[in-house]
Amino acid sequence: MRLVMLMLNQTDLTPALFILNGVPGLEDMHIWISFPFCSMYVVAMVGNCGLLYLICCEDSLHRPMYYFLAMLSLTDLVICSSTIPKALSIFWFHLKEIGFDECLVQMFFTHTFTGMESGVLMLMALDRYVAICYPLRYSTILTNSVIAKVGLTTFLRGVILIIPFTFLTKRLPYCKGNIIPHTYCDHMSVAKLSCGNVKVNAIYGLIVALLIGGFDILCITISYTMILRAVVSLSSADAQQKAFSTCTAHIFAIVFSYSPAFFSFFSHRFGGHIIPPSCHIIVANIYLLLPPTMNPIVYGVKTKQIRDCVLRILSGSKDTKPQSI
Repeated sequence: MRLVMLMLNQTDLTPALFILNGVPGLEDMHIWISFPFCSMYVVAMVGNCGLLYLICCEDSLHRPMYYFLAMLSLTDLVICSSTIPKALSIFWFHLKEIGFDECLVQMFFTHTFTGMESGVLMLMALDRYVAICYPLRYSTILTNSVIAKVGLTTFLRGVILIIPFTFLTKRLPYCKGNIIPHTYCDHMSVAKLSCGNVKVNAIYGLIVALLIGGFDILCITISYTMILRAVVSLSSADAQQKAFSTCTAHIFAIVFSYSPAFFSFFSHRFGGHIIPPSCHIIVANIYLLLPPTMNPIVYGVKTKQIRDCVLRILSGSKDTKPQSI
Protein backbone atom coordinates (compact mmCIF):
# COMPACT_ATOMS: atom_id res chain seq x y z
CA MET A 1 0.00 0.00 0.00
CA ARG A 2 2.82 2.38 0.85
CA LEU A 3 4.52 1.59 -2.46
CA VAL A 4 1.28 2.29 -4.36
CA MET A 5 0.84 5.66 -2.60
CA LEU A 6 4.45 6.55 -3.39
CA MET A 7 3.88 5.76 -7.06
CA LEU A 8 0.69 7.84 -7.12
CA ASN A 9 2.47 10.78 -5.49
CA GLN A 10 5.33 10.46 -8.01
CA THR A 11 2.80 10.57 -10.87
CA ASP A 12 1.14 13.68 -9.39
CA LEU A 13 4.54 15.39 -9.24
CA THR A 14 5.27 14.81 -12.94
CA PRO A 15 4.36 18.02 -14.80
CA ALA A 16 2.32 17.84 -18.00
CA LEU A 17 4.57 20.47 -19.56
CA PHE A 18 7.56 22.68 -18.93
CA ILE A 19 8.03 26.36 -19.66
CA LEU A 20 11.25 27.17 -21.52
CA ASN A 21 12.09 30.69 -20.41
CA GLY A 22 14.66 31.50 -23.09
CA VAL A 23 17.67 33.54 -21.98
CA PRO A 24 17.04 34.58 -18.34
CA GLY A 25 17.61 38.25 -17.63
CA LEU A 26 17.58 39.17 -21.32
CA GLU A 27 13.89 38.63 -22.10
CA ASP A 28 13.62 42.16 -23.55
CA MET A 29 16.49 41.34 -25.92
CA HIS A 30 15.02 38.09 -27.24
CA ILE A 31 14.00 39.59 -30.58
CA TRP A 32 17.56 40.88 -31.15
CA ILE A 33 19.16 37.64 -30.00
CA SER A 34 16.98 35.79 -32.50
CA PHE A 35 18.58 37.47 -35.55
CA PRO A 36 22.07 35.91 -35.22
CA PHE A 37 20.48 32.63 -34.13
CA CYS A 38 18.25 32.56 -37.21
CA SER A 39 21.05 33.63 -39.55
CA MET A 40 23.38 30.93 -38.26
CA TYR A 41 20.62 28.32 -38.47
CA VAL A 42 19.91 29.19 -42.13
CA VAL A 43 23.62 29.07 -42.98
CA ALA A 44 23.94 25.72 -41.18
CA MET A 45 20.97 24.19 -43.02
CA VAL A 46 22.01 25.45 -46.45
CA GLY A 47 25.70 24.67 -45.95
CA ASN A 48 25.28 21.15 -44.61
CA CYS A 49 22.56 20.22 -47.11
CA GLY A 50 24.84 21.55 -49.85
CA LEU A 51 27.75 19.45 -48.58
CA LEU A 52 25.57 16.33 -48.48
CA TYR A 53 24.40 17.02 -52.04
CA LEU A 54 27.97 17.41 -53.30
CA ILE A 55 29.24 14.28 -51.55
CA CYS A 56 26.28 12.28 -52.85
CA CYS A 57 26.44 13.47 -56.47
CA GLU A 58 30.14 14.03 -57.13
CA ASP A 59 32.12 10.88 -57.88
CA SER A 60 35.38 12.64 -56.98
CA LEU A 61 34.11 12.99 -53.39
CA HIS A 62 33.32 9.31 -52.90
CA ARG A 63 36.31 8.87 -50.59
CA PRO A 64 36.58 7.99 -46.87
CA MET A 65 37.36 11.58 -45.81
CA TYR A 66 34.16 12.87 -47.41
CA TYR A 67 32.03 10.02 -46.08
CA PHE A 68 33.07 11.06 -42.57
CA LEU A 69 32.31 14.67 -43.50
CA ALA A 70 28.84 13.57 -44.61
CA MET A 71 28.34 11.94 -41.19
CA LEU A 72 29.38 15.21 -39.55
CA SER A 73 26.94 17.20 -41.70
CA LEU A 74 24.05 14.85 -40.91
CA THR A 75 24.86 15.07 -37.22
CA ASP A 76 25.03 18.86 -37.33
CA LEU A 77 21.66 19.05 -39.10
CA VAL A 78 20.00 16.97 -36.39
CA ILE A 79 21.63 18.94 -33.55
CA CYS A 80 20.58 22.40 -34.69
CA SER A 81 17.15 21.27 -35.92
CA SER A 82 16.42 19.67 -32.53
CA THR A 83 16.85 22.93 -30.64
CA ILE A 84 16.95 26.11 -32.72
CA PRO A 85 13.38 26.08 -34.17
CA LYS A 86 12.00 25.88 -30.61
CA ALA A 87 14.35 28.65 -29.46
CA LEU A 88 13.19 30.88 -32.32
CA SER A 89 9.54 30.18 -31.48
CA ILE A 90 10.30 31.35 -27.93
CA PHE A 91 12.02 34.52 -29.14
CA TRP A 92 9.47 35.42 -31.83
CA PHE A 93 6.09 34.09 -30.69
CA HIS A 94 6.57 33.49 -26.93
CA LEU A 95 5.67 29.80 -27.44
CA LYS A 96 7.46 28.62 -24.35
CA GLU A 97 5.48 25.48 -23.51
CA ILE A 98 6.93 22.05 -24.19
CA GLY A 99 5.34 18.75 -23.14
CA PHE A 100 7.12 16.57 -20.60
CA ASP A 101 7.65 13.69 -23.05
CA GLU A 102 8.53 16.11 -25.84
CA CYS A 103 11.15 17.63 -23.54
CA LEU A 104 12.67 14.20 -22.90
CA VAL A 105 12.77 13.48 -26.65
CA GLN A 106 14.51 16.80 -27.34
CA MET A 107 16.98 16.08 -24.54
CA PHE A 108 17.70 12.63 -25.96
CA PHE A 109 18.34 13.87 -29.52
CA THR A 110 20.44 16.84 -28.39
CA HIS A 111 22.75 14.83 -26.13
CA THR A 112 22.93 11.79 -28.41
CA PHE A 113 23.99 13.75 -31.47
CA THR A 114 26.37 16.10 -29.67
CA GLY A 115 28.05 12.91 -28.44
CA MET A 116 28.01 11.55 -31.98
CA GLU A 117 29.57 14.77 -33.32
CA SER A 118 32.45 14.29 -30.89
CA GLY A 119 32.78 10.69 -32.08
CA VAL A 120 32.78 11.68 -35.76
CA LEU A 121 35.51 14.27 -35.12
CA MET A 122 37.52 11.48 -33.50
CA LEU A 123 36.94 9.23 -36.55
CA MET A 124 38.04 12.06 -38.84
CA ALA A 125 41.26 12.40 -36.84
CA LEU A 126 41.89 8.67 -37.31
CA ASP A 127 41.14 9.10 -41.02
CA ARG A 128 43.81 11.82 -41.30
CA TYR A 129 46.24 9.62 -39.34
CA VAL A 130 45.79 6.72 -41.77
CA ALA A 131 45.94 9.01 -44.83
CA ILE A 132 49.24 10.62 -43.76
CA CYS A 133 50.98 7.74 -41.97
CA TYR A 134 49.82 4.89 -44.24
CA PRO A 135 48.99 6.55 -47.60
CA LEU A 136 49.51 3.41 -49.70
CA ARG A 137 47.11 1.39 -47.52
CA TYR A 138 44.56 4.17 -47.05
CA SER A 139 41.86 2.77 -49.36
CA THR A 140 42.35 -0.81 -48.14
CA ILE A 141 42.16 0.10 -44.44
CA LEU A 142 39.21 2.49 -44.67
CA THR A 143 36.86 0.51 -46.87
CA ASN A 144 33.18 1.36 -47.20
CA SER A 145 32.36 -1.53 -44.87
CA VAL A 146 34.75 -0.29 -42.18
CA ILE A 147 33.41 3.27 -42.47
CA ALA A 148 29.81 2.06 -42.12
CA LYS A 149 30.69 -0.08 -39.09
CA VAL A 150 32.59 2.63 -37.19
CA GLY A 151 29.88 5.17 -38.01
CA LEU A 152 27.15 2.86 -36.71
CA THR A 153 29.22 2.07 -33.61
CA THR A 154 29.64 5.78 -32.88
CA PHE A 155 25.89 6.32 -33.21
CA LEU A 156 25.03 3.33 -31.00
CA ARG A 157 27.54 4.47 -28.38
CA GLY A 158 25.65 7.74 -28.09
CA VAL A 159 22.24 6.07 -27.98
CA ILE A 160 23.24 3.50 -25.35
CA LEU A 161 24.91 6.07 -23.09
CA ILE A 162 22.19 8.74 -23.41
CA ILE A 163 19.05 6.57 -23.05
CA PRO A 164 19.59 6.29 -19.24
CA PHE A 165 19.32 10.10 -19.05
CA THR A 166 15.66 9.91 -20.07
CA PHE A 167 14.85 7.25 -17.46
CA LEU A 168 16.84 9.01 -14.73
CA THR A 169 14.99 12.25 -15.51
CA LYS A 170 11.55 10.67 -15.86
CA ARG A 171 11.77 8.95 -12.45
CA LEU A 172 12.26 12.23 -10.57
CA PRO A 173 9.46 14.03 -8.69
CA TYR A 174 9.13 17.69 -9.74
CA CYS A 175 7.98 20.11 -7.05
CA LYS A 176 10.14 23.18 -7.74
CA GLY A 177 7.93 24.49 -10.52
CA ASN A 178 8.09 23.80 -14.23
CA ILE A 179 10.03 26.82 -15.53
CA ILE A 180 13.33 25.89 -17.20
CA PRO A 181 15.71 28.87 -17.55
CA HIS A 182 16.93 27.71 -20.94
CA THR A 183 16.04 27.64 -24.63
CA TYR A 184 16.00 23.84 -24.81
CA CYS A 185 15.70 20.85 -22.49
CA ASP A 186 19.16 20.22 -21.10
CA HIS A 187 19.54 17.23 -18.78
CA MET A 188 20.67 19.01 -15.62
CA SER A 189 18.48 22.08 -16.25
CA VAL A 190 15.47 19.76 -16.10
CA ALA A 191 16.80 17.69 -13.19
CA LYS A 192 17.34 20.82 -11.06
CA LEU A 193 13.55 21.33 -10.96
CA SER A 194 13.22 18.09 -9.00
CA CYS A 195 12.83 17.92 -5.25
CA GLY A 196 14.30 14.41 -5.34
CA ASN A 197 17.90 13.25 -5.17
CA VAL A 198 19.65 14.24 -8.43
CA LYS A 199 23.11 13.07 -7.33
CA VAL A 200 22.81 9.98 -9.55
CA ASN A 201 21.95 12.20 -12.53
CA ALA A 202 24.94 14.45 -11.89
CA ILE A 203 27.37 11.55 -11.41
CA TYR A 204 26.11 9.70 -14.49
CA GLY A 205 26.33 12.90 -16.54
CA LEU A 206 29.97 13.31 -15.53
CA ILE A 207 30.69 9.64 -16.37
CA VAL A 208 29.13 10.01 -19.83
CA ALA A 209 31.12 13.21 -20.46
CA LEU A 210 34.33 11.35 -19.62
CA LEU A 211 33.40 8.25 -21.64
CA ILE A 212 32.50 10.25 -24.74
CA GLY A 213 34.42 13.53 -24.60
CA GLY A 214 37.40 12.24 -22.66
CA PHE A 215 37.88 9.17 -24.86
CA ASP A 216 37.44 11.12 -28.10
CA ILE A 217 39.83 13.89 -27.08
CA LEU A 218 42.42 11.29 -26.07
CA CYS A 219 42.14 9.56 -29.47
CA ILE A 220 42.34 12.90 -31.31
CA THR A 221 45.42 13.89 -29.30
CA ILE A 222 47.17 10.57 -29.99
CA SER A 223 46.27 10.75 -33.71
CA TYR A 224 47.68 14.24 -34.13
CA THR A 225 50.79 13.37 -32.14
CA MET A 226 51.47 10.56 -34.60
CA ILE A 227 50.60 12.84 -37.54
CA LEU A 228 53.06 15.49 -36.34
CA ARG A 229 55.79 12.88 -35.98
CA ALA A 230 55.13 11.66 -39.52
CA VAL A 231 54.98 15.18 -41.00
CA VAL A 232 58.19 16.31 -39.27
CA SER A 233 60.02 13.25 -40.63
CA LEU A 234 59.24 14.23 -44.25
CA SER A 235 62.29 15.44 -46.16
CA SER A 236 60.99 18.61 -47.83
CA ALA A 237 59.14 21.61 -46.43
CA ASP A 238 56.66 21.47 -49.33
CA ALA A 239 55.77 17.87 -48.51
CA GLN A 240 55.31 18.80 -44.85
CA GLN A 241 53.06 21.73 -45.71
CA LYS A 242 51.00 19.68 -48.17
CA ALA A 243 50.54 16.84 -45.68
CA PHE A 244 49.54 19.10 -42.81
CA SER A 245 47.26 21.27 -44.99
CA THR A 246 44.91 18.29 -45.32
CA CYS A 247 44.29 18.57 -41.56
CA THR A 248 43.59 22.29 -41.23
CA ALA A 249 39.83 22.09 -41.85
CA HIS A 250 39.53 19.29 -39.30
CA ILE A 251 41.52 21.26 -36.72
CA PHE A 252 39.16 24.21 -37.18
CA ALA A 253 36.18 21.85 -36.71
CA ILE A 254 37.69 20.58 -33.44
CA VAL A 255 38.22 24.13 -32.18
CA PHE A 256 34.65 25.19 -33.07
CA SER A 257 33.19 22.13 -31.38
CA TYR A 258 35.24 21.77 -28.21
CA SER A 259 35.92 25.43 -27.27
CA PRO A 260 32.31 26.26 -26.26
CA ALA A 261 31.99 22.81 -24.66
CA PHE A 262 35.06 23.37 -22.46
CA PHE A 263 33.89 26.85 -21.52
CA SER A 264 30.46 25.56 -20.47
CA PHE A 265 31.92 22.60 -18.57
CA PHE A 266 34.45 24.59 -16.53
CA SER A 267 32.34 27.72 -16.03
CA HIS A 268 29.48 25.69 -14.56
CA ARG A 269 31.83 24.05 -12.06
CA PHE A 270 34.28 26.84 -11.22
CA GLY A 271 32.65 30.11 -12.28
CA GLY A 272 28.99 29.55 -11.56
CA HIS A 273 28.70 32.54 -9.19
CA ILE A 274 30.80 34.87 -11.34
CA ILE A 275 29.39 34.29 -14.83
CA PRO A 276 25.72 35.33 -15.22
CA PRO A 277 23.15 32.64 -16.20
CA SER A 278 22.41 34.44 -19.48
CA CYS A 279 26.03 33.92 -20.53
CA HIS A 280 25.78 30.19 -19.78
CA ILE A 281 22.63 29.89 -21.90
CA ILE A 282 24.07 31.83 -24.85
CA VAL A 283 27.29 29.78 -24.81
CA ALA A 284 25.25 26.56 -24.61
CA ASN A 285 23.40 27.62 -27.77
CA ILE A 286 26.63 28.66 -29.48
CA TYR A 287 27.96 25.17 -28.68
CA LEU A 288 25.04 23.74 -30.67
CA LEU A 289 25.04 26.35 -33.47
CA LEU A 290 28.67 27.25 -34.14
CA PRO A 291 29.96 23.88 -35.45
CA PRO A 292 27.00 23.30 -37.85
CA THR A 293 27.40 26.86 -39.14
CA MET A 294 31.17 26.96 -39.55
CA ASN A 295 32.01 23.39 -40.61
CA PRO A 296 30.57 23.70 -44.16
CA ILE A 297 32.23 27.10 -44.60
CA VAL A 298 35.63 25.90 -43.39
CA TYR A 299 35.57 22.68 -45.42
CA GLY A 300 34.31 24.58 -48.47
CA VAL A 301 37.15 27.11 -48.24
CA LYS A 302 39.98 24.85 -47.06
CA THR A 303 39.28 21.69 -49.09
CA LYS A 304 40.30 22.00 -52.75
CA GLN A 305 38.14 19.13 -53.97
CA ILE A 306 34.96 20.63 -52.50
CA ARG A 307 35.90 24.10 -53.69
CA ASP A 308 36.48 22.82 -57.23
CA CYS A 309 33.13 21.00 -57.25
CA VAL A 310 31.29 24.14 -56.12
CA LEU A 311 33.03 26.30 -58.73
CA ARG A 312 32.30 23.72 -61.45
CA ILE A 313 28.60 23.66 -60.54
CA LEU A 314 28.40 27.46 -60.38
CA SER A 315 30.12 27.79 -63.75
CA GLY A 316 27.81 25.20 -65.31
CA SER A 317 30.68 22.94 -66.36
CA LYS A 318 30.00 19.18 -66.52
CA ASP A 319 33.65 18.19 -66.59
CA THR A 320 34.39 15.88 -63.66
CA LYS A 321 37.98 15.05 -62.88
CA PRO A 322 38.75 12.81 -59.95
CA GLN A 323 40.86 14.56 -57.35
CA SER A 324 43.42 12.99 -55.08
CA ILE A 325 43.05 13.18 -51.31
